[in-house]
Amino acid sequence: MAASLPLSVVIVARNEAATLPRCLASVQGWTAETVVALNETTDDSAAVARGLGAAVHTLPWQGYRDTKNAALALAAHPWVLSLDADEEVSPALRQALTAFFARPDRDGFAGARFPRKVWFIDRWITHGDWYPDLSLRLLQRSRARWGGDAFVHERVECEGPVATLAGDLHHYSFPTLASHVAKMTPFADLFVQQQQAKGGRFALFSAVFRPGWRFFRAYVLKAGCLDGYPGFYIAWATAFGAFVRYSRLYEAERRQTPHG
Repeated sequence: MAASLPLSVVIVARNEAATLPRCLASVQGWTAETVVALNETTDDSAAVARGLGAAVHTLPWQGYRDTKNAALALAAHPWVLSLDADEEVSPALRQALTAFFARPDRDGFAGARFPRKVWFIDRWITHGDWYPDLSLRLLQRSRARWGGDAFVHERVECEGPVATLAGDLHHYSFPTLASHVAKMTPFADLFVQQQQAKGGRFALFSAVFRPGWRFFRAYVLKAGCLDGYPGFYIAWATAFGAFVRYSRLYEAERRQTPHG
């Protein structure tokens, strides 16, 4: 049996008992350690994770960025592969990671990124805004941290060069179309919090122009049309999501209580 790669897999999750088995199985047997950090969990996630050999910890929710940084501190190895519970390391990505750790210049990099591919309705999405979605998920803890906005759009920030690897990270983010629609409201709420935190204000131009641009970019410029009807839906939904976010910002600034 091949030796395990010297890295920790770190997963932050909440009520993900249904998705954790696939994620954990994809890293089982070839990584040195798996850590699952749970927050506000009420299902069987802890038992599922322990049953598949993961170390389980409980962390308070501090927002995406800060909770993920707290989870990094739980890892025992300098290199960390950060995953979400609804993701899966594909065989091709496993091979790419194995090749990366065999490189003599490996520690000269602060991190590595690779494409993330979403399964949606009846197919893998390989065009438009959703692909290749290069995701920086392999990081050297001494040279990288989760940064970005405290509310949403967290990202890994590295002090040093970043490698680009082949092989897709599989993402099963939306098991149904309804689950995708349901995400629009919470993401709009996070957008409002983000804008208010930095003093952003509603602008009619953005509310009108950005949705149209998002559709054109995803469906035409990024060839979302090649993903069939799901590609058409994604482009329209992305545009509508932008419209909802700016409309929520308008509401947050102007909503008034009815009076007689």
